[in-house]
Amino acid sequence: MPALLAAVLLALYLWVGSQTLDSIERARVNLDFILSATSRHVQLTVVSTVLVLLIAIPTGVLLTRSFARRISPPTIAVFNIGVAIPSIGLLALFSVVWDIGFWPAVLALVAYSALPVLRNTMVGLQQVDPTVIESARGMGMSKLGVLARIELPLAVPVILAGVRTALVINVGTAALATFINGGGLGEIIITGIGQNRQLVTVVGAVLTAVLALLIDYLAGLAEDFLRPRGL
Repeated sequence: MPALLAAVLLALYLWVGSQTLDSIERARVNLDFILSATSRHVQLTVVSTVLVLLIAIPTGVLLTRSFARRISPPTIAVFNIGVAIPSIGLLALFSVVWDIGFWPAVLALVAYSALPVLRNTMVGLQQVDPTVIESARGMGMSKLGVLARIELPLAVPVILAGVRTALVINVGTAALATFINGGGLGEIIITGIGQNRQLVTVVGAVLTAVLALLIDYLAGLAEDFLRPRGL
């Protein structure tokens, strides 16, 4: 995958270099602007995904406990709202009720991508064999000890799959953050569309796709590395 992505970037570089660029195209496809937009795109993705982990995983753990099962359906319904609303509508809503810029875009991404992590956390914990839990309790382990040493390690592969999904969702959706002045590679795409510059649009789209594939590849490596040994 890295070799393929490098080949795509090289082909894109050679293609752009063979074109005669006007002032608008030079302003958007120069290295400094591309690096700045990519850096902001990565920031949007990483910050929003970290917040998703801090919110969705503890909530998923809580909802699998027996005392919280009554609030499970309404809580999942709340998380479903973010997915049900179109991403551009969610960004517009945050810009209207709050502000424009980096943080409204981040929170819109959190609302849009939290559900996969929440559901995978719940599914991962619920699929742990009850006999394993009973055996651990019979050995004298506390409920918290069983959760930390038995349930969560066994649920890690499923949770990581949800995190990987959230990462990819955030990379793609972050391109829309430019509509509320959040920055990112979407600035290149929107400039190309608005100014009728096909070359600029293609560059922004290809860079966004390459970044999404690269992050998915790195997330896959992290998923294999963080998976508990023996699973």
